[in-house]
Amino acid sequence: MQKFLVIQTAFTGDVVLATGIIEKLHHSYPDARIDFLVRKGNEGLLKDHPYLNEVIVWDKTKSKLKHLWEILKKIRRVHYDTVINVQRFAATGILTAFSNAKMKIGFDKNPLSFLFTKSVKHIISTADQPLHEIDRNQSLIASFTDAHPSKPRLYPSSNDELKVERYKKEPYIVVAPASVWFTKQYPVEKWIEFINLVPGNLKIYILGAPSDKGLGETIIKGTTNKNVYNLCGELSFLQSVALQKDAKMNFVNDSAPMHFASSVNAPVTAIYCSTLPSFGFGPLSDQSNIVEIKETLSCRPCGLHGHRACPQGHFNCAWKIESLQLLEFV
Repeated sequence: MQKFLVIQTAFTGDVVLATGIIEKLHHSYPDARIDFLVRKGNEGLLKDHPYLNEVIVWDKTKSKLKHLWEILKKIRRVHYDTVINVQRFAATGILTAFSNAKMKIGFDKNPLSFLFTKSVKHIISTADQPLHEIDRNQSLIASFTDAHPSKPRLYPSSNDELKVERYKKEPYIVVAPASVWFTKQYPVEKWIEFINLVPGNLKIYILGAPSDKGLGETIIKGTTNKNVYNLCGELSFLQSVALQKDAKMNFVNDSAPMHFASSVNAPVTAIYCSTLPSFGFGPLSDQSNIVEIKETLSCRPCGLHGHRACPQGHFNCAWKIESLQLLEFV
């Protein structure tokens, strides 16, 4: 029996996109043991995953290096056939290089890649040569599967479905207004403006983490629409996915909820402020829409990732997106 370990200890959305590797490995090696290593806080994404044997959790918040050493010893005991490292940082490079696996695969930008069995060129997507993250991830395993990536997939349980069943009795849309990065987040005033235009026959559920609850309340207080409900902090990752799955539309930023929608092929409209879809992290659902500023800004994009404030101070890449652009996809 083949034994695989996939390592992705980055943010939530990155883990979701890396689940495409699980899908591909299972399709190519249906009897294989597949384990997945994540940072603490993201393990809920993979709860009861049908193709995973074990989810290994690295707690970076307490005794980070000590816990890393414990995980390395655990990995070495399993004697994996193949370790696939999607991350490009030294810590996961250590886990890969000294994993005791027969095949150690990772990107060439990992500082310990010279110790890997196979180092794969990490290609940055551009507007001229777009490359989605799932294609980049697939390059790590293409030599023993094929060149065609599998889409990411999450698996809400029957209990997750049951938890959100009561919200699905009437037609609804989902709004996920938050982002870790300020310049990736559509402004709260613009969300309110949009929600005021949504037809009254649709319920609107605001999704987010517990830390987003205040943002949800601000939106509800600011809107004249009486059919808006704040579910921030009320649902787990997989329960949120279960709710998104049957929405008429999911309105999201360039952030994790976009990838949640993709993982169950839910309709999604992604709003891009400072970043671009051509960076390679766009939505993958069959019904995917992109909303961004209509004019060209010399300052956009201002970086591969978001910023905590607009470098120019005006944030026109967000403020100049019109609410009617979103309403078109309701």
